[in-house]
Amino acid sequence: MSISKLLLISILIVPQLLFSINYTKKVEVKKFIQTMNKKYNYKVSYLNMLFTHVRKNPKIAQKKSKPKNLKPLSKVYRPQGKWDIYSRLHLEQNQTKLGVNFMHQHQKTLQKAYQKYGVPPEYITAVIGIESYYGKNRGVYYVFDSLTHLAFDGGKRSQFYKYQLQEFLRMCYREQVEPRAIKGSRSGAIGMAQFMPNNYKLFAVDFNNDGKIRLSKPTDAIGSIANYFKKNGWERNAPVSTRVSYKGNRFYGLKTGYQHKYHRRNLKDITPREHFAYHDKVMLIKLEKEKYDELWYGAKNFYVITRYNHSDYYAMAIHQLAQKIKKSYVNKYEPLAQKKKKVYLANNK
Repeated sequence: MSISKLLLISILIVPQLLFSINYTKKVEVKKFIQTMNKKYNYKVSYLNMLFTHVRKNPKIAQKKSKPKNLKPLSKVYRPQGKWDIYSRLHLEQNQTKLGVNFMHQHQKTLQKAYQKYGVPPEYITAVIGIESYYGKNRGVYYVFDSLTHLAFDGGKRSQFYKYQLQEFLRMCYREQVEPRAIKGSRSGAIGMAQFMPNNYKLFAVDFNNDGKIRLSKPTDAIGSIANYFKKNGWERNAPVSTRVSYKGNRFYGLKTGYQHKYHRRNLKDITPREHFAYHDKVMLIKLEKEKYDELWYGAKNFYVITRYNHSDYYAMAIHQLAQKIKKSYVNKYEPLAQKKKKVYLANNK
């Protein structure tokens, strides 16, 4: 072998050795490898290879770009209630405009998902917007390395992450992808839909029928989110939430949140601000603003959204963003659609 080839090999290998950790020396990793071998027939040699060179820092280096004519921060005071802050984070920064563009670009796929699963396009779009900024932010961590650190470095949720690592490796085998090449969030969420690995087998679908499930692709992400909601109980053409009125500025007395349900007839001093065609039990969702509490009814479909992320605020952000996207989409595209005698949105009421 020539000196030049030896030099090239050393250049490729030495950085890996310097910036990686050999996890095969850990007792828990040895047990994990044996379990994967016995339970799922994974080759020990292959797993040893993976765990021998785990990146010390799974975060992917990002190119630094120079700021482009940054505007000075506004001196106007902005409310600091919990919901004020949360909604600014998730509902601003052109989320609605980008959502309208995404819906228009993928309208055929979104309509197909609505027809099959009953989930309106604007809700699928809102999830992709909040989870990955419409695919622009799918994560900057190598998933295998990140999950390995979380599973075997003594964290509080190590058992959870061992399970996620197991399911991640199984997913990689099923889909025939290289585990060390997959990028996602620090906790292992992947793709435009930010599915955790264990959710792939349960909810991810090959929506473009190409024989592969790739949640980095809009088509599979759209179908998988719709399937996730449907399998968690989404009701076609049913409402999600509506704002209600109550006496006072702060709401006390009744438990709020998606865990608690009430018959509307027992909520005599709480009334919807607009017609709410829903007669099953409702949840009371409280949004803490700086000077008062907003109160909303949540229907079953609101609860379904919390299965994606167990947070009242998350589900409300999805609902409000979806409604903003729908309104803007109708204003921008419905006149054109009517001229063509074609209305796209699943529900234009």
